[in-house]
Amino acid sequence: MIGIILHHYEASPFSQKVRCFLGLKGLAWSSVITPNMMPKPDLTPLTGGYRRAPVMQIGADVYCDTQVILAEIERRAPNPPAVTGPDWAVNFWADRLFFQTTVPVIFGEIGDAVPKAFIDDREKLSGRPFDVAAMKRAAGVMRPQWRAHAAWIDQGLAGRPFLSGDKPGLADVAAYMNIVWLSNVLPATAKALTAGLTRIPDWAEKMMALGEGAREEMAGRVALEIARDTQPGPPPAHDPADPLGLDPGTHVTVMADDYGRDPIAGTLVAATVDRLVIARNSADLGALHIHFPRAGYVAVRARPL
Repeated sequence: MIGIILHHYEASPFSQKVRCFLGLKGLAWSSVITPNMMPKPDLTPLTGGYRRAPVMQIGADVYCDTQVILAEIERRAPNPPAVTGPDWAVNFWADRLFFQTTVPVIFGEIGDAVPKAFIDDREKLSGRPFDVAAMKRAAGVMRPQWRAHAAWIDQGLAGRPFLSGDKPGLADVAAYMNIVWLSNVLPATAKALTAGLTRIPDWAEKMMALGEGAREEMAGRVALEIARDTQPGPPPAHDPADPLGLDPGTHVTVMADDYGRDPIAGTLVAATVDRLVIARNSADLGALHIHFPRAGYVAVRARPL
């Protein structure tokens, strides 16, 4: 039992990806349901303002973005091993290119039914209009692109049950995210766009059968109490060759480079080739370590807190 708390919501495709990875690992975890739009009173105190779902919490260590969440799960629970070869590149492709293709395909069809509050929230998150008419126009262009992405998965399954080989791995979990998201929201569209891709249905069934591990619901206030009553764990070793020349103790601001660019300020604990860890202190929760990936995030020096 490694004390995983996942702050998530059911319809989030990125949350689904983490839940699938927890199923692959057969892990027990605690579920804190966070709203799909602001405010998020049981989440942002942990993250310093980061609002995207999911976020993983282990005691007073907080992991933002699925890239670093999955890496930490793999580090703490290495069996069965799930990361081989170019898996992290596959994960980044699924998070960026394939996801950005899936968005207009889905919202080009359901956008008229989306509540205004959700639209307003996503406009604040992305910093640009949630333009349903534009997504409808884009959907026609993106459907063949979506099918091309899905065809890569189908081709990758030739002669093997999973992209990772005989057993499922991170590449499978990442690639499955957009397939299952479209299938859940628009099953007829997903069926049409995967027609003739004969390996995907059986693979998708096996991925669904992984489940989501042993899940137990937890109230958000309990997760905050755990953070308050726990100290952060030992950080990773700092990389002295960090290209930014950042040293532990430097005041930094971290933000995503695509959307949801809320700046998160803290004191650098460690910078590695694939992770940034910053420390924050609050009167309510005490000391927290917040973990971000390097790929897809930027860090700049900031004024002291």
